Amino acid sequence: MADHSFPKRVEIHGTKNLKAHLAQVAQRAAMKAQMDLQEVRTEAVTPPAGYKNPPVPSEMKSIYEHAMGRALYLADRARAGGDVPVGAVVIDEWGTILGEGWNTREAEADPVGHAEISALRDAAKQRGTWRLDDLTLVVTLEPCTMCAGAIVNARIKRLVMGAWDPKTGAAGSIRDVVRDSRLNHQVEVIPEILRTECEIQLRGFFSTRRTM
Repeated sequence: MADHSFPKRVEIHGTKNLKAHLAQVAQRAAMKAQMDLQEVRTEAVTPPAGYKNPPVPSEMKSIYEHAMGRALYLADRARAGGDVPVGAVVIDEWGTILGEGWNTREAEADPVGHAEISALRDAAKQRGTWRLDDLTLVVTLEPCTMCAGAIVNARIKRLVMGAWDPKTGAAGSIRDVVRDSRLNHQVEVIPEILRTECEIQLRGFFSTRRTM
């Protein structure tokens, strides 16, 4: 397997450092929002202009980071609605976004209103099929058991994650549903893409909740 040189965990000490990093995340989210205005979502899975072949492994990390940036922006929508800030996108091998989602459990009183579920549904509508076996799901937080099961059932090829979830994570933390050999489908997992940014966004949300 290719070495994607994923970033290591970065610890943040002190309120001042946390606030500075949160400001950086907000600035990046604003930049991603501007980029989003220029994005064109396609319903058909076709290579963007200029691509004749799938991207080489050395280009994949950049594609994943770009997709994670969009997921971070969507996660901020969840936060604005009172939900845990988690965002997700479904992309093809060239990085074209075919599905998007963010947490809406609180905003819509939906027990299954998780970012991954919404993104999978959106992509399935775009494709016209529930089988998403050539696509990648990019999400800011490790999926829970429910979402991991949905990812397997959608036949997603690859899962790209930002932050780990040591309490409810089901893609390698407390359980590993997506790579369970007893199931009829296993998913490739690529962790820690923009992990620091994802963790900061989550910490900022929970620190604010604790002071309310």
